[in-house]
Amino acid sequence: MTQPPKNLFLDFVKSESFSGIFLFISAVWAMIYANSFLSAYYFELWHTQVGFSVGEHHFSFSIHDWIDDVLMALFFLLVGLEIKREVLYGELCGFAKAAFPVIAALGGMIVPGLIYHSLNAGTASAHGFGIPMATDIAFALGVILLLGKRVPPALKVFLVTLAVADDLGAIVVIAIFYSSNLHMVWLAGSGGILLALILLNILGVRYLWAYLLLGVGLWITTHNSGIHATIAGVALAFTIPIKITQRKQVVHSFSAMMESFKSAFNPKTHSTNKPLDQDQRDILYALQDATRNLQSPLERLEHALHPYSAYFIMPLFALANAGVAISKELNFNVDEILWGVILGLVVGKPIGIFAITFLAEKLKIAKRPDGVSWAQILGAGMLAGIGFTMSMFMSNLAFNNEDAMEVSKIAILLASLVAGVLGTLYLVVIHRKENLKAKP
Repeated sequence: MTQPPKNLFLDFVKSESFSGIFLFISAVWAMIYANSFLSAYYFELWHTQVGFSVGEHHFSFSIHDWIDDVLMALFFLLVGLEIKREVLYGELCGFAKAAFPVIAALGGMIVPGLIYHSLNAGTASAHGFGIPMATDIAFALGVILLLGKRVPPALKVFLVTLAVADDLGAIVVIAIFYSSNLHMVWLAGSGGILLALILLNILGVRYLWAYLLLGVGLWITTHNSGIHATIAGVALAFTIPIKITQRKQVVHSFSAMMESFKSAFNPKTHSTNKPLDQDQRDILYALQDATRNLQSPLERLEHALHPYSAYFIMPLFALANAGVAISKELNFNVDEILWGVILGLVVGKPIGIFAITFLAEKLKIAKRPDGVSWAQILGAGMLAGIGFTMSMFMSNLAFNNEDAMEVSKIAILLASLVAGVLGTLYLVVIHRKENLKAKP
């Protein structure tokens, strides 16, 4: 029996690939909007000041800053949660599992950074070397999921793990190279709050509101310290508990309550339309609490944040940042930003990922995932050249010059499009060749 069209649509909307498509639509919409007769309204919108007052103090940011500094801190909180889970219990757990994708991510950051820097060495634009180092996990994963059975599951896992490790590298780059004018008093305040968060974790406190309340304070002190506020989201994520305490007792009580619920429901005496009686409601509420106890605070927060990140924060970020007015006045010859970003993402990413992993396997430092060919590793490297969200975020941090920022964003869009198309076509061709070889 086939599902109704509505269910198929909802399943597609909830899928991982849709978030990447929605992100792409937001970027295209932003470009159209920024180059239409409504362009003046587009740019005016993001510079509109929005704020609130607490007593005599007034807090105000432009809408663009609310997105880049506040909402993206929530995005980085989710990234931090994913990294912690992967490092402790996932594909980055242990040297044997983590070595290959981490080494791949390292090569995929170093080579693009070197290409960009070599083209812009000695110029004011050299500081943008971090732009082609990033991979957009939503876009890359969306593309590889759309390829379906044309790529093995192990390659999908490799690309996702590589992107997570790449995000960790991007966070380190932001913290070290894109923080300036440090204010030690505020930095000390951030350190104090971070210690309090670590203490909560050590003491076994599992109330998310306690961590999130301190997290707001951590964001404020970090924002004022000179370190980009999004780092506060990552730091907060690393302190949130992931362990499940008393699993056996919880599972046992869960099973016992399920039996009690079944025995309390007598189909002979209960109508299907009759509301639950008090005993059944009490058992149901107890089951809800038991279900929550089977999830760690980290898992609950990650689950809650994911839809907001995929369907609101990232598309809104794309809408606010991808809109570049392409006019005759735009100076595309700002140093070598355009070619530095394009060559870094389209050429540097696949070469860096392929070369360093090939060398690592030959030196027996890491082992390629079973069932994945070197040709497919190169294809995954091409898809890793889709920088988009993280690259644009880096661009906002790297440049104060309007022309430099706009040229870099055009380069990011072009490079991401080329990398996505080339990577997709390449993996499709590789799949067909392998199928032809397999036939007798």
